[in-house]
Amino acid sequence: MPPTLASLVQHSALKLTVRAGADRLGTPVRWAHASELADPVPYMDGGELLLVTATNLDAENADSMRRYVRRLAGAGVAGVGFAVGVNYDDIPEALVDAAEEAGLPLLEVPRRTPFLAISKAVSAAIAADQYRAVTAGFEAQRELTKAALAGDGPAGLLARLAAHIDGWAALYDTSGVVLAAAPDWAARRAAALTPDVERLRDRPAPASIVVADSEDRVELQSLGTGRRARGALAVGTGAALGTAERYAVHSAVALLTLTTARSRSLQGAEQRLGAAVLRMLLAGEPDHARAVAGDLYGGLLDAPFRLLIAEAAAPAGPELLTETMEAAAARTGEALLLVPEGERVVVLAADGGAAVAACAAYAEAQDDRAPREGGAEDSDVVVGLSAPAGPIAVSAAYKQAEQALSVARRRGRALVEHEELAAGSVLPLLADDAVRAFADGMLRALHEHDAKGRGDLVASLRAWLSRHGQWDAAAADLGVHRHTLRYRMRRVEEILGCSLDDPDVRMELWLALKATAATTPAEDSRG
Repeated sequence: MPPTLASLVQHSALKLTVRAGADRLGTPVRWAHASELADPVPYMDGGELLLVTATNLDAENADSMRRYVRRLAGAGVAGVGFAVGVNYDDIPEALVDAAEEAGLPLLEVPRRTPFLAISKAVSAAIAADQYRAVTAGFEAQRELTKAALAGDGPAGLLARLAAHIDGWAALYDTSGVVLAAAPDWAARRAAALTPDVERLRDRPAPASIVVADSEDRVELQSLGTGRRARGALAVGTGAALGTAERYAVHSAVALLTLTTARSRSLQGAEQRLGAAVLRMLLAGEPDHARAVAGDLYGGLLDAPFRLLIAEAAAPAGPELLTETMEAAAARTGEALLLVPEGERVVVLAADGGAAVAACAAYAEAQDDRAPREGGAEDSDVVVGLSAPAGPIAVSAAYKQAEQALSVARRRGRALVEHEELAAGSVLPLLADDAVRAFADGMLRALHEHDAKGRGDLVASLRAWLSRHGQWDAAAADLGVHRHTLRYRMRRVEEILGCSLDDPDVRMELWLALKATAATTPAEDSRG
């Protein structure tokens, strides 16, 4: 630790005597500085032992000394060393009383002790302290490196780090989830800092923030050297980190960053292997795909899985989503096959697993954001999710995900599952501008006819189609005679230039009526 006033008093060669502030001798001394200025405060940084002979001081004036001492104490001066036998044979009582009143340590320096000796003692003590700190830092670096290479993973490294800083340490993934903590009790404390980790994640790496409260002082350090952080390290201590502790933390950050970079390199290799497996599955070669997958992806192909396609709606969309899914899969030990394809990514994930759940939660959070004006374009990512599938049905699952992705994009949703489309109605698919334009064009002549008061052809056509061409039932719905309805249907054929006997014509007209029903919901009460 740095030198203190107490250590200087105990220095046998200096022969210093305490005249005031004996209860504050534990104050660290950052430097020793001699000054005869009446007001040396503008030249002080705080923490100095000020050495004086009172050449320019009215040291016997109580008011003057009270002002002088208060200025020094307010500037953070550690203490005053007064040389006796130069201008004064003894320290004036006015200065002693002012120092006692302000609680500022006052040391008597005998004539035979030069100020230079005190400065050398302080300098030597500071150098020794720095040497001890650097030595301890290098020792911490060696121990942390051994822990990182021992195969115990981050947990072993964090345990060593926590011991070196006399506090606790925790590692977070990119989503702010605690991956490991030491000691064990620190996991709950670390989990409470997830919002702060998310705030740090949004800053370019490397970055750090300090969180201080009644429990402890926490420093958060981002991990990674690229545009985005790849995780975060938290260290909690009772006070600010010293030099040795700072060395240990910096070493831990470097080692964890290297581990993260190594993991990203391995992940790149895994993605290339995953791309080969996916190509074989899409080509209808599940046996070859399983052989190539080996232990890495083999377990994924042994159970139902989901195929999802995520497309960027914002610059970092797929990256954020895949990092979230990777973190969820890592926590549960699930296999995850991930293949980037330009601005989108294809993923195979276990059906009902943590990765699919994380994807759904991510998409739900996007949908719950502020009301959108631009639909899915206001989300980070748009996702299409297939129904559960096996190795022999990957091609079909890919098509399902493509279809779901298209619907998600059109509906302005972050995620759509293919099962929603299969179990639901085709009618929501008609909510498209192109479909509405087609419908309006197809029915325009009938609407123009009705607008001139020549008969209700649109309502008559809807009633007739809804009754599958049954004249009596449709006429009863309209409250007209069946001959009147027959006449109207002939007029529909004449105006549209088509035959209602053609099933394709009837289908197109019915869909056109459905597509335009949103503007006239009352007319569609039977459809």
